[in-house]
Amino acid sequence: MDSEPIKVSGEDVRQTRFRYYDLVMAAFVAILLLSGIIGAGKVATVAGFTFGAGILFFPISYVIGDVLTEVYGYARARRVIWAGFAALIFAAFMSWAIVAMPPADSWSGQEAYETVFGQVWRIAIASIIAFWAGEFVNSYVMAKMKVWTQGRMLWSRTIGSTVVGQAVDSLLFYPIAFLGVWETSDVILVMVTNWALKVGWEAVLTPVTYRVVGFLKKREGVEIFDTDTDFSPFAGREARKV
Repeated sequence: MDSEPIKVSGEDVRQTRFRYYDLVMAAFVAILLLSGIIGAGKVATVAGFTFGAGILFFPISYVIGDVLTEVYGYARARRVIWAGFAALIFAAFMSWAIVAMPPADSWSGQEAYETVFGQVWRIAIASIIAFWAGEFVNSYVMAKMKVWTQGRMLWSRTIGSTVVGQAVDSLLFYPIAFLGVWETSDVILVMVTNWALKVGWEAVLTPVTYRVVGFLKKREGVEIFDTDTDFSPFAGREARKV
């Protein structure tokens, strides 16, 4: 039977190898990429409400980001954010390169391919910048609130960090992607609406977050508090291996 997790600082476990960390990282990057590639290209209408289909799944990456910071600390969450950032850049480049290749005369799928995978570069850049900034803010707020609350009230950290992180994400993405293309009032309306939906998703998924966090903490055996962590996005001491 797994014992109760031991309270430690981020520095105490800097060289520790965890059992499930790599799997959580893979889940984060996979959901991030798939929600952008599959979900971003479709606008759906459900019960009279029209929205980008990707919004149903992209917030899950924020939930996993919360789990990473809560269970493994800010330093390891930082590595995952950089991995997701690099994956988004590669996905944008790969989409552009493949769409740009001249199609064979016998292949008739170029138009459909361009519709699904042809990205407007302004939107792609906005998405990458907004993700990077929003995720780091989300993880920072999550880690700081854990220290402030002494590890209590997980719900306050998951929702509070998402309120701030998604606000930064939305404040960057929508103006960079659409200001000057849409009416300013439409940019503001969509920005606020999607921010509220993402925060709402986080609240709805709180019971799931509690279960996943509880499972991972017991299996990993530690409760990490970022009391001595360098919160710079560019620090890399945690990357050294035993």
